[in-house]
Order: sequence, then structure tokens, then C-alpha cells
Amino acid sequence: MKRCWLWLIVGLMLPLQALALTGEEVMKKSQAAFLYPGKDFKARVVMKLINRDGAERIREMTMLRKNAGEAGGEQKYFMYFFQPADVKDMSFMIYKYPAKDDDRWMFIPAINMVKRIAAQDKRSSFVGSDFTYEDVSGRDIDDDSHVIEREEKVGSRDSYVVKSTPKGTDTDFGAKLTWVDKATFLPLKEDQYDRKGALYKQFNADEVAEVKGVPTIVKRTMKNLQTGHRSEVAYLKADYDLGIEDSLFSERFLRQPPRKWVD
Repeated sequence: MKRCWLWLIVGLMLPLQALALTGEEVMKKSQAAFLYPGKDFKARVVMKLINRDGAERIREMTMLRKNAGEAGGEQKYFMYFFQPADVKDMSFMIYKYPAKDDDRWMFIPAINMVKRIAAQDKRSSFVGSDFTYEDVSGRDIDDDSHVIEREEKVGSRDSYVVKSTPKGTDTDFGAKLTWVDKATFLPLKEDQYDRKGALYKQFNADEVAEVKGVPTIVKRTMKNLQTGHRSEVAYLKADYDLGIEDSLFSERFLRQPPRKWVD
């Protein structure tokens, strides 16, 4: 009789174990939901850079993204800046690859030159904001180890809390905690800790909206707790599956992007 109960308990546990996700699986689903939905994507982006005294600077751009295939695979990004005056007409392009450094270029109209950006700059600030280049185009899942620490609510949303620890030592952070929505797999918030274990940056998904039926983070904030500076980003006119041509992502169009795609 005791053996029967043991097998019954084991039988009841097996389906739960089969359905349970690992930390790596949660982060792969989160990457797919956050950075890869649709075949392509376009949004007008308004970014507020706010210092600890409340002074604001505005950056406005169009962001285009095209996937080469499945989530986690290659992508191309194109950004065109409208303001402020010191970055007006500047454009920026990323070829993102899994398991190797991205290629990045920037067109600087003041000197009429396309500049290739060093791959080692991926943790540098993106156009003066609190986001890094890597925050914009995503970090390779395999660069970190991922463990589900616990499950808890963010507001009314049930979430996984995943701790990600870099496998290498070439990062400015020692660990991240990401709250991943169980329903949409979007990151609801993220705490970044420096290599001494102090909390220094916080990401927050301020607003999620459905775009063509796809849950999309349309407002987000990154705050640097050490400087008091924060960057608030709003995605306006966000849309998916527009048929963006692959030829857009070229040095030729960095200099003269087609108006139909950047306006």
C-alpha cells in the first residue's frame, strides 16, 4: 500500500516537472517576446534624459528592426534622429548576431562620414542615455547563466524572478534580477547590480499595449541610482510586419534613408 502511494505521488509530480521552465528557458521566451516579435518593427521613439535636478533633454528618432529568422537569430536595426540639433539627421545601424559581437555603424552628418563603432563599446551609453547599446539590441542569452530565484507579483502580474550572472568578467554588472511576466514573458522590471553587489540601475516597463495583437512595452524607464539620472522612453506609432526591405540596412541608406521609412 505504501508503495502505491509513493508511485501516485511520483505520478502527480511528473507532469509539473515536465511543464516547469528553467531560468534559461524563461529568458529565451522573454527575449523572443521583448526583442523579436513580428518579422519587422517600426516606431517613433521619444527619449527624455532627466538629471537628478529634473532638467530634461529630448531625443527623438525613428527605430526600424528586421529579423533574419527565428527568435534569438540575426537582426538588423536602423535608427534615424530628428532632434536635438546636435544629432539631427544622424543615423545608426546594427547587425546583431548570436554568439558573436555585433557590427555597428553611425553616420555623422556634420563630417559626412560613416563611422564604425567598436564592438567593445556594447556596454557604453546609447546616445547619452542610461541605456547601453546592449540594452537596445539585447544581450546574448548564452553570455550569462540564468536561475529562477522565486515567483512573485508585479502589481497584478504573476512573474518569474530570474537571476542572470555573467559567465565572463568583461561586464560592468555582476548580476541582474529580471521580473518576467508569466503570461506575456515581457520583462516587467530589472535590477542591475555592480560587480561589488550594489544595486545601481533599474529598468521598468511603464506601459504595455497590444500592437496588432502583440503585447508590446510602449513606455519604459532606465534609472541610474548612483547618478540620479534617468531615461524615459515612449514608443509612438509602433507597428509590426510592414515589409521593410533588407536593402534599407546599408551604408548607402545610412547617409540618405528613404523618407517613407523614417518619417
